[in-house]
Amino acid sequence: MTVEAISEATIQVLLAVGLERLTTTRVAGRAGVSVGTLYQYFPNKQALLNAVLKVHSIKVAEAVEHACHANRGAAVPVLVAAVVEAFVNAKLERRDVSTALYAAASEPEGAAVVRRLSKRVHRALTAALAEAAGATLGDMEFVALMFYSAMAGATRAVLEVGAPAKMVVRLREELLVLCQGYAAKSLRSS
Repeated sequence: MTVEAISEATIQVLLAVGLERLTTTRVAGRAGVSVGTLYQYFPNKQALLNAVLKVHSIKVAEAVEHACHANRGAAVPVLVAAVVEAFVNAKLERRDVSTALYAAASEPEGAAVVRRLSKRVHRALTAALAEAAGATLGDMEFVALMFYSAMAGATRAVLEVGAPAKMVVRLREELLVLCQGYAAKSLRSS
């Protein structure tokens, strides 16, 4: 319960004052705990940010892994649609969290957290694409990397500009077109 309160307070402080002004004192105050209590769980600001970023990234990775597993052996367009839907849903479930954590993910330690979890997504996509019905994609690892990069980059761009709800709905539609088009092109060129 305390860790959850501290994590949520971290997001709220990050949204309110930004990464540069986020302090453990502010987070503890927002969470309603003493700084000493916060330090029992998180030894410093970076550990706190990394923990929150890791939890969020795991949720996104697990959503994509589930979509890949549930659609193993499906045709590439079906797989792509399921993965795009899972990724966007996971990122938009708490749009505020996704947006707030982009700053933490840009820090060297945060980037390392994201890289580790991105590898999970990459492995799941590579395996699912390799088993897709009728797929004869060339370099599956590269195709999976491009597919993931398109999803992550486009979603981040839309969220970071504070896109209105109408644009976020369009993100899902356009990302599906982008990824399906890339998959179709990759199928033809192999």
